[in-house]
Amino acid sequence: MSALAPNYKRKNLSFVKGKGSFLLSKNGKKYLDFVQGIAVNSLGHANKKLISAINKQSKKLWHVSNAFLIPEGEKLAQRLVKKTFADSIIFQNSGAEATEAAIKAARRYFYSIGKEKKVNIICIKNSFHGRTIAAIHASGSKKMIQGFGPKVPGFKHFEFGNHKQLKKLINKNTAAVMIETVMGEGGIKVIPSWCIKAIRELCDKKGILLILDEVQCGIGRSGKFFAYEYAGVKPDIVPIAKGIGGGFPIGAVLMTKKVARAMIPGTHGSTFGGNPLAMAVGNAVLDQINKTLLNNVNKMSKYFLFNLNILKKKYPRIIKEVRGIGLLIGIQLHQDQTKFIKKLMDNKLLTIRAAENVIRILPPLNVKKSEIDLALKIIKKVCRQLN
Repeated sequence: MSALAPNYKRKNLSFVKGKGSFLLSKNGKKYLDFVQGIAVNSLGHANKKLISAINKQSKKLWHVSNAFLIPEGEKLAQRLVKKTFADSIIFQNSGAEATEAAIKAARRYFYSIGKEKKVNIICIKNSFHGRTIAAIHASGSKKMIQGFGPKVPGFKHFEFGNHKQLKKLINKNTAAVMIETVMGEGGIKVIPSWCIKAIRELCDKKGILLILDEVQCGIGRSGKFFAYEYAGVKPDIVPIAKGIGGGFPIGAVLMTKKVARAMIPGTHGSTFGGNPLAMAVGNAVLDQINKTLLNNVNKMSKYFLFNLNILKKKYPRIIKEVRGIGLLIGIQLHQDQTKFIKKLMDNKLLTIRAAENVIRILPPLNVKKSEIDLALKIIKKVCRQLN
């Protein structure tokens, strides 16, 4: 009997080794991994440059308190600032921590300018911002908050795409609108650029902040460094994680100067956030998120989506819709996706579920065409079996 708590419904499958897009199971079987830790292993398994960075830094210094200067963290922060809208960074260890810190930063900003009653955060209903206590209430899912005590106040929700409802929710106590630029757990829903622009304009008009959660879709996964770049907007706060660590636990909150000014000493902290080892890995990841890699993301995305849509036309009773951007791809089925995912796994292709009967596909950003061809071959086989 396992000593682990049953909070995960784990498959009876374990792995001993990984390389690039592939995993080797305990019983010696090779799997094409298009989960990659749920968009975490942005550069695939056992990336040589990440291994080198870990080895090199681990021989020097693993951890030191944030009471002292950490040059590796300063370097990564400067690089993120240079590539984005941000003026300042706070490092964390995960996406949930990053979204919690984003919520704190938004509220603290208004407190710092004498508007302490502006605390409400408006989010999309049934979105996903993490599993900590505030994050589950931000997500607006009854299932996620069930059994976890008193409701955390300060969160309002609107239906996906319902701008009229969003406008009605904004009042004198609203601090920010927080949305995922691409909804991952929610079913691979890409928020249209016109929608992001409209929300940015609305936030400006109402004098509130825009938080764009790019924990899953950021760091090159969309085909741009950040997905918000497609809309040409500048958010006020962006929580990130997953891909920035390439498999190592790193989270961060990117913010503008005006927001950062409110985060004075004592307002937020993280014992392990920004440690030298994590920062060395983050810098090694950024070394590889370059124009060549982004070109690969866009090229492979176009090829993958084109061929998935061919399968949709061929098997209309199985595939309802193909969704996605970059290498954040979803196949929506007409039926529950559990059986389909199981059959893919039986054929040595690993995928994961999302809401709305969607199969979530998350290859590494350096995926090869031959690996996508293998995935397409397996998906086609399962479609044929279930048709």
